[in-house]
Amino acid sequence: MVLQWTSKALSDLARLYEFLAVANKPAAARVVQSLTAGAASLVANPRIGERLEEFDPREIRRILVGHYELRYEVDASTIFVLRLWHTREER
Repeated sequence: MVLQWTSKALSDLARLYEFLAVANKPAAARVVQSLTAGAASLVANPRIGERLEEFDPREIRRILVGHYELRYEVDASTIFVLRLWHTREER
């Protein structure tokens, strides 16, 4: 399996970093590292996340990385990171 970030997911990552960096740049960097490591772990275990049935027939899943939700899609040979956000954000 190959991991691929969508442009929306990369925008989410940048947005979260910019929001956190105002108060604490090292903490913002740690959050980004944690989120990218969480996404990378999906390569070994792509179906570890909870499947979101409302997106059937697509295989959309979610995992929690700390206080952040990461949504991804499992395709034949690719894992697409779709979106991510803090769980306290209204979505």
